[in-house]
Amino acid sequence: MPQPLPPTPTFLANAEALALTFDPGDLDKLGLYLALLLEANKHFNLTAIENPDDCWQRHILDSLTLLPLLADLPDASPIIDVGSGGGVPGIPLAICLPNLSFTLLEPTGKKAEFLRQTAAELKLTNVAVLSDRAEKLGQDKARHREKYAAAFARAVGPLNMLVELLIPLVRPGGLVLAIKGAKADDELTAARHAIGLLGARHAETIATPTGRIVVLEKVSRTPNLYPRRDGEPKRNPLAADEQTPSTTRFTPPSPP
Repeated sequence: MPQPLPPTPTFLANAEALALTFDPGDLDKLGLYLALLLEANKHFNLTAIENPDDCWQRHILDSLTLLPLLADLPDASPIIDVGSGGGVPGIPLAICLPNLSFTLLEPTGKKAEFLRQTAAELKLTNVAVLSDRAEKLGQDKARHREKYAAAFARAVGPLNMLVELLIPLVRPGGLVLAIKGAKADDELTAARHAIGLLGARHAETIATPTGRIVVLEKVSRTPNLYPRRDGEPKRNPLAADEQTPSTTRFTPPSPP
């Protein structure tokens, strides 16, 4: 087994600026996760980021910017990471929130197997891995449709496509969280009609040291038509509505 990557001074400073706290052993597990990710990346593509400082910043810190939005959920609340890929942000969050139940959804078989092996190596008993499509789960009324307290995704696709995959999985009163970059406002404008149609509303957009988080609240049931069949949300995203202003909350910048 590879040795854990030690947390970098930049990561620790940024984590302190965000008031993130860690239980004993969390940083070791986060470092071991990065080591396992980089080792597996030698054999098949999981990440283009290999510099340790960049890994801690762009994989771990970026994931943990969601912590304040999930920390107050009741114990055992079900959470789903759609398009988990190499496990970001789901695995870092599962390490730091052992009281919540995480499902990592990844349609690519090799990546899903990496997630299973990594969860086992890290002894993450609060993680389950599914190799399937979000469109299929979103129509599975018995097990997945509107069953989750929160759903999130990073680097899966534009927001007007992504919301059709995420919102149907979340129960009314739950959260949909999309980690985005500089184009978050433009993507939000293009997705506003889809967000309302699917039963959610834009609550806020939070600026972080690594990007922006678009926060949606599920306010009503999603119409049975959605999500559409496999691949249709990507091929033909729901049309944009009229432009309306967004709500943005800024957090303090990270220290140099």
